[in-house]
Amino acid sequence: MKPVVALVGRPNVGKSTLFNRLTGTRDAIVADLAGLTRDRHYGNGRLGKREYIIVDTGGFEPDAGEGSIYREMAQQTRQAVAESDVVLFVVDARAGLSAQDHDIANYLRRLGKPCVLVANKAEGMTQGAQLVEFFELGLGEVLPVSGAHGQGVRSMIETALDQVPGLAEDEEGEAEDNTGTIRLTVAGRPNVGKSTLINAWLGEERLVAFDMPGTTRDAISVPFERNGQRFELVDTAGLRRKGRVFEAIEKFSVIKTLQAIENANVVLLLLDATQGVTDQDAHIAGYILESGRAVVVAINKWDAIDSYQREQLERQIENRLAFLKFAALHRISAKKRQGLAPLWASIAQAHASAMRKMPTPVLTRLLQEAVAFQAPSRGGQARPKMRYAHQGGMNPPVIVIHGNSLDRVPDAYRRFLEGRFRKAFDLVGTPLRIEFRTSSNPFKAE
Repeated sequence: MKPVVALVGRPNVGKSTLFNRLTGTRDAIVADLAGLTRDRHYGNGRLGKREYIIVDTGGFEPDAGEGSIYREMAQQTRQAVAESDVVLFVVDARAGLSAQDHDIANYLRRLGKPCVLVANKAEGMTQGAQLVEFFELGLGEVLPVSGAHGQGVRSMIETALDQVPGLAEDEEGEAEDNTGTIRLTVAGRPNVGKSTLINAWLGEERLVAFDMPGTTRDAISVPFERNGQRFELVDTAGLRRKGRVFEAIEKFSVIKTLQAIENANVVLLLLDATQGVTDQDAHIAGYILESGRAVVVAINKWDAIDSYQREQLERQIENRLAFLKFAALHRISAKKRQGLAPLWASIAQAHASAMRKMPTPVLTRLLQEAVAFQAPSRGGQARPKMRYAHQGGMNPPVIVIHGNSLDRVPDAYRRFLEGRFRKAFDLVGTPLRIEFRTSSNPFKAE
């Protein structure tokens, strides 16, 4: 499971700048204004093969007064620290040490959680006298970085990840689990019937199911075996729009849901037939696709709508979830246990497709046949030339194509190749990623 790294510090020390640098995005608003970030903000980061979740927080004032906005921001930061595996405590190298930094350090020391002290805005500074005062905080070595310029950021996150206890062992354990157990995560909006579905599969009231959004607050894992195949069923808290996430405990459950999707082999996306396909359904589906997880789509409460509503729902799925055309679609009623058996065949097929082995000779032959049938269009002065293909990964399957001028291959041709590879290997229910790698020209002038 991905480790969680929280950015903590007083206002305007550059936490959001570091967040954008670590995630490679501009998702966090950055300005020279204290208190701009107020809520928690989640993002994905990668260091080589090591992936992690980074959490940006607002300025932390542990002793903020009752009823103030800073009190609410402090509560958000405490929640981020509670759900994190390691904390990056960010201070301002140029502004120097403050009493507020001491308060935050005292709070972090009491928790006893792994913590890395980071002096941001340290560009151009020598690693000497300017940073000595931060040793007063009693948190060990001070790492000078510059979030704006990227200096020292890589060594900072390496140090943080190295402090996550048992990370290497957990990764090995997960790899072993993949060989025999399929991790199946049930995801969707609140109150679509996720817990009811798992209870129907298990034949017992194992999970609390109630007609109220937000009944499930954490990702609940249940072992299950069917026809000799072992599963790990994971019921998740419903993901709702950010503006509707009010309670702190519910915000804590959001990261558990995202981690459960990331950690799954197959995700069952559950829709509510009575509500139609909402923006949030499309958002969750997009996150599943971005994570590269195999997916099966099920419409729950199908028995509760009439023929006209069914026709409208089919059109909504076709329009709003067009990017999941590769996934199997089922119409079920978890409460009445209708249509549940066929789900297992699609789940098994999606998992098998995600783990499919594709031999290099077969991939190369299919690539050559595709190019012979329809060559890529010319881009600039040269036409892209594709030489051979090989498999670059599984879950999701990755096909790496080598050749010349492949940076000019249009998206339409990428989709053309994807369709042919899918048909040849019967890939259903899993995303397929195609990577182009262009050979360098040894005769090109430096």
